Amino acid sequence: MTEALLKTGKHTVTAITSAESQSTLPQGVEVKKVDYDKPETVAEALRGQEALVITISGRAPIQEIEEKLVRAAGEAGVPWILLNEWSPDFANEGIVTDVFLFGMKMATRKLIEAVGRSSYIAVVTGFWYEYSLAIPNNYGFDFANRTVKYYDEGESKVSTSTWPQVGRAGASLLSLPIKPEGSDKEACLENLRNKVAYISSFTVNQKDILASVIRLTGTKEKDWMIRKKPAQKLFATAAKQIKEGKKEAFANYLYSLIFFPDG
Repeated sequence: MTEALLKTGKHTVTAITSAESQSTLPQGVEVKKVDYDKPETVAEALRGQEALVITISGRAPIQEIEEKLVRAAGEAGVPWILLNEWSPDFANEGIVTDVFLFGMKMATRKLIEAVGRSSYIAVVTGFWYEYSLAIPNNYGFDFANRTVKYYDEGESKVSTSTWPQVGRAGASLLSLPIKPEGSDKEACLENLRNKVAYISSFTVNQKDILASVIRLTGTKEKDWMIRKKPAQKLFATAAKQIKEGKKEAFANYLYSLIFFPDG
């Protein structure tokens, strides 16, 4: 995201991080350290900014940090917020109902509207392709053992995005004019105020992915062990395991849902 924003040459990029953060940021980024327990430091860091792009690690207390950022952005008068979503469609009520984690995202949207000083844009990307392909319990590919877990028959198509595509999307959105210019009346931030923007790199199913993997690795389908698992049964089992405190079931819980035959 940061590299894509810098590459446009249109933006001055400021990174807001906690005082103890050891993150290394690209050259050209101004860094402001804040204490999230002191809201005034966050508001001061945001003062004068035209947009806030929220990217928070899944290991962090996301909802707590988001609330502090949203309130600070309101106090600082930041007009636009790109939410910490970058994933499947949180506007889909069925997904929000089934996945408790996604409910937090809806709470953040409502908070922004309640504060009333900023507007949000939610960017729906589907799951990240590189990340999802690298972990066996996500898109089902275990490269070390050459096994594939198909959800059902491996034919359910999902929209997915690469990391560079997500970065380009964020940078492109923030490079739009605020109001319509010229003959194009659609491409502007005003038309996306408090709405969802959908992007993806491609729409594929697991059979498509396996065909690509076979081509790139020089293997053959017979070199791979393919197992088929009912997506709805995996989801139900994972939901039960999560209630029992088994955090390792969370990947099956998330990914089996998007591979349901009905989408």
